[in-house]
Amino acid sequence: MDNLGLIVTLVFAVLFVVCLIALTIRIVPQSKAYVVERIGAYNRTCNVGLHILIPFLDRVANKVSLKEQVVDFAPQPVITKDNVTMQIDTVVYYQITDPRLFTYGVDRPINAIENLTATTLRNIIGDLELDETLTSRDIINSRMRSILDEATDPWGIKVHRVEVKNIIPPRDIQEAMEKQMRAERERREAILQAEGKKTAAILNAEGDKQSTILRAEAEKEAAIAKAEGQAEALRLVYEAQAKGITYINEANPDSAYVTLQGFKALETLSKGEATKIIIPSELQGLAGLATTLQEVMKDKNKQ
Repeated sequence: MDNLGLIVTLVFAVLFVVCLIALTIRIVPQSKAYVVERIGAYNRTCNVGLHILIPFLDRVANKVSLKEQVVDFAPQPVITKDNVTMQIDTVVYYQITDPRLFTYGVDRPINAIENLTATTLRNIIGDLELDETLTSRDIINSRMRSILDEATDPWGIKVHRVEVKNIIPPRDIQEAMEKQMRAERERREAILQAEGKKTAAILNAEGDKQSTILRAEAEKEAAIAKAEGQAEALRLVYEAQAKGITYINEANPDSAYVTLQGFKALETLSKGEATKIIIPSELQGLAGLATTLQEVMKDKNKQ
C-alpha cells in the first residue's frame, strides 16, 4: 500500500508540473499576437516567440490575427438623391494594427465595422443621383475607405480598401436601363451603317472620277500618239515625194516621160469620187490629144 500511495503521489506531481508548464509557457506563432491580462487588467501584448506567464495570475485574454482580412457584407438598402432605392454589396479589406485597442476598443469589432459601413454608404449615396451612383464607384470606394479608416483608428484597425461589389437597382429601373442601352446600341449601329454607306459612296465616286480621268488621259495620249504617227507618215511621204522630184529633176527627163506621167495622173484622177476635176493648162492639151486619138481609133474600128 505504501508503494501504491507513492506511485499515485508521483503521478499527481507529474501532472501538476505538466499543467504548471502548460500554464506558464506560451509560444506565439507567426502573424499572431496574444493579449495578456494579469488579475483581470491588461498587462502586455505577446508577439511571435516564447513567453512566460505567471500561473493563476496571467491569462491570454485574446488571440489576434495580424494578417489582412476580408469581410463581405450583405447587400444594404440605400436611397439615392433622386429617391431611388437600391441594394449595394460592399467588401472591406482591413488589418489589425493594435491588438490591445482591438480587444478593448469596441465590442464585436466586425459587427461595428459592418454597421459603420452601412451608415457611411447611406450618407454617401444620399448625396448622389442614380446615374452618378452607377458611374462613380471609384469615388464611393475612396470616400468610404477614408471615412472608415479614420473611424476605426481608435479600435486598432487599419482599413486598406473598400470595394463596391455590386449595385442592384430596382427591377423597373433595370428594365428602363436595358431599353436605354438597347436604343443606344441601335443608334450607334445605325450611325455606323450610315457612315459606312457614306464612305462607300465617296469611295465609289472617287473611283469613278479617277477612272474617268485615267480613261480621258489614255484617250488623249492615244489621240496624240495617232496624230503624231499620221504626221510622221505624211512627213515621210512628202519627204519621199520631194526626193522623187529631186531625183527626176536631177535626171533631166525628156518631154515623152513628162507626157506619160501626165496620162498616169489623169488615169488616177478619173478613178476618184470627186465631181469636179481642175486640170492644169499643160495637161488640158494632153487630155485633148488623148480624146482625139480615142475618137480616131473608134472610127477605124467602125470601118
